[in-house]
Order: sequence, then structure tokens, then C-alpha cells
Amino acid sequence: MADKYRMPDLCNYYCSNECPIGQQYVPEIKIEDLSKIVLKMVASLNSVSKEKERLIEITADGTIDENEIKDFVHIQEELEKISVTVETLQLWAEKMIADGSIDMKVYNTYKNRKQG
Repeated sequence: MADKYRMPDLCNYYCSNECPIGQQYVPEIKIEDLSKIVLKMVASLNSVSKEKERLIEITADGTIDENEIKDFVHIQEELEKISVTVETLQLWAEKMIADGSIDMKVYNTYKNRKQG
């Protein structure tokens, strides 16, 4: 149906709302404007960049003690925001390909290139 109706977000909707496994592991992604997606991505990346040293401090000894859990959970949440934003960007691209705003052949040419 997602292909037929050119609505790639139907797959995410089904997984995050109907599938019992997906409901537990797949966040619902809402397609947004590209500028909003990029701003969220930059904000999350900046936040994680600032927390990088703290994450190293917390994890360097291989354990997370009671005094570190709060900061660790906060960093995990910021990383999850990045993950959701990446998925939002991917869904946005799929939507643009589906409606013809992005040329699928050209997109796939670059997407499928081997990194050298």
C-alpha cells in the first residue's frame, strides 16, 4: 500500500502503532519540512557534542555507577533524538522520491556508491 499510494510513512505508522513488536521498538516518525528536520538534527548533534566528554568519563571504567546514571540517561535520550531525526530525514527523502520531487535514479546512483 505504501508504494501504491506513494506514502512511505504508512510502513512506519503500521510498525509503530499496529505491530506489537514495532510498538515497543519503532518510534513513530512524522514527515516534517526539510528545514525543520535539519534544525533538529543540528541541535541534537550540538547537544551530543557538548556531552561527549561526559560520556567518555561515565563509560571509561566499563561501569555506570549511581552518580552517573542521570547523565547517562540524558545522553542516551539525546542520541535517540538524533536517531529519530535521521529516520525522519530518510522518510522525507522517500516521500520526495515517491512524489517525483527527487529523481529516484539519480538518488540511487549516489546512495549506492561504494565509499573509497
